[in-house]
Amino acid sequence: MTTSRLPNPATLVPELGQVGAALFKAAANGSVPQTTIGLVQLRAGQIVANTYLTMLHTGNLRKAGVTEERITAVASWRDAPYFTGAERAALALVDAVLTANPSGERVPDELYAEASAHYDDKALATLCMAIGQVCFFLPLALIGRPLPGVAPAEQWRD
Repeated sequence: MTTSRLPNPATLVPELGQVGAALFKAAANGSVPQTTIGLVQLRAGQIVANTYLTMLHTGNLRKAGVTEERITAVASWRDAPYFTGAERAALALVDAVLTANPSGERVPDELYAEASAHYDDKALATLCMAIGQVCFFLPLALIGRPLPGVAPAEQWRD
C-alpha cells in the first residue's frame, strides 16, 4: 500500500484542524514536560499496536533529544531504570486508561495517589488531555491506516 486507506481526513472534515490544534495546545500548556507527554503518547501507540503512531512518537522523541535507551525502554517501562518517578506515574496512567483491568477499576485510588504525588491538579488534567489527544487520533491511525514514516500531507489519498 502506498497511501492510507482513507482520503485526507482534514479535507473531509475541515474542523479536524481546529480540534487537533486545540488538543495540541491543551497538552502543551507547560505543566507537564513535553518529553513526558511524548513518552505517554508513544506508550499509547504501543498498547494499540499501531506502527504509524509508534514511529511518529519515536521520531518526535528523537528530535527532542531523548536517548535510544529511554525510547526503547518505554515498551518495558515497569522494570526499566531509565524513567523518573513522575514519568513512571504518567506511563502507569496511560497503561491503566488503555488496558482493561479484570480485577477492578482501571485507575484505582493507589495509582491516582501515586500520580498526585508527582503532579499538581493542572498537570494531572494536562496528562488526561495528552492521553486524550493521542486517543482522539487512534481511530484515524487504526482505521485510516496512514503509512508509517510518511508525513501526513504526503500520504493521504485525495
